[in-house]
Amino acid sequence: MIELEGVPELIDPVMICAFEGWNDAGDAASTAVGHLDREWKGEVFASLDAEDYYDFQVNRPTVALEGGVRKITWPTTRLSVVRADTGEKSRDLVLVRGIEPSMRWRSFCNEILGYAHELGVEMVVILGALLGDTPHTRPVPVSGVTSDPDLARSLDLEETRYEGPTGIVGVLQEACAHAGVPAVSLWAAVPHYVSQPPNPKATLALLNRLEDLISVRIPLGELTEDSRAWQLGVDQLAAEDSEVAEYVQSLEEARDTAELPEASGEAIAREFERYLRRRDGQPGPGGHATESGGLAEGREGGTGGPGAPYLRDPATGHGRPRRPSPKDEVANDAEDTGGAEEDAKDPDDAQGAQGTEGQDASRRDESGTERGGDGDEGSGSGR
Repeated sequence: MIELEGVPELIDPVMICAFEGWNDAGDAASTAVGHLDREWKGEVFASLDAEDYYDFQVNRPTVALEGGVRKITWPTTRLSVVRADTGEKSRDLVLVRGIEPSMRWRSFCNEILGYAHELGVEMVVILGALLGDTPHTRPVPVSGVTSDPDLARSLDLEETRYEGPTGIVGVLQEACAHAGVPAVSLWAAVPHYVSQPPNPKATLALLNRLEDLISVRIPLGELTEDSRAWQLGVDQLAAEDSEVAEYVQSLEEARDTAELPEASGEAIAREFERYLRRRDGQPGPGGHATESGGLAEGREGGTGGPGAPYLRDPATGHGRPRRPSPKDEVANDAEDTGGAEEDAKDPDDAQGAQGTEGQDASRRDESGTERGGDGDEGSGSGR
């Protein structure tokens, strides 16, 4: 029996889940849940016992000094509750954020569903992100899938027909289906040639789709501005490498000639409705949620800074260093910062790297976005 102390009666609660690791390309999904937690000042009311689900040699604890006292933080999954009160409608969100477990996945899902039952959760939404053949210059594709045919019809989602290896997102969704809990998975496609986290553009796209799904306006904070800075940084890096620029152009052409969900009448109507909601309400500092544009230089995540993304060679899939510009050479002569060495490091060392190409292939199919090997274009349905 799960005992909940200090948790008030919730209003139309929806559980939002995201897990770092295999299902979280560019940390887009876990960052989205973290954003909700920060914006609405979530209060943690429970955490799962790390000893039951994690291999500490795979996900190691961290140590830090707090007031001169050493404190160890163990990898785990935490649950918090926030009240989404935008003045138009109040709704409670139960946020589940953690790391994909190393073991006992069925017990892990049963424990999360136990909390959902005790809190009266009406629907579970699981966020994920995968690597795909999508250009960074276009809106981020977000696919919504469910195992429930009735839910697919009522919410205009795809009914998943994926077969193959899966991660905790797929396992939790099926556990919800067997328990009779409505569940939806939202997947964002992250460009595979710029997979280093963070990816604020993909995070923004997930929050936009989530906003439409749960009918609650989400304050964006600085996320819109960060998304523009990220795209500006990738634009500059791609422009400095002719092979990458040519590859991006081929992805753009393939995307533009395909039937895009973003160009459908329903998608345009959703975007217009979102605009009206934000105009009539009190939008946050981020304003309307757009997914393109630029930003002045100098911000972390922009051009040349410590957060600048690095590209993958479209032919080999290996990381490739950013080519120095004349401006960089002048700067390096003036001050040796070692930035070039940082730009050239292998992207596979970055947290959130997506493992083998076989794992990438299985992820793309589960989300309904088809991706071939590096250098191949195409989109379709693997559901």
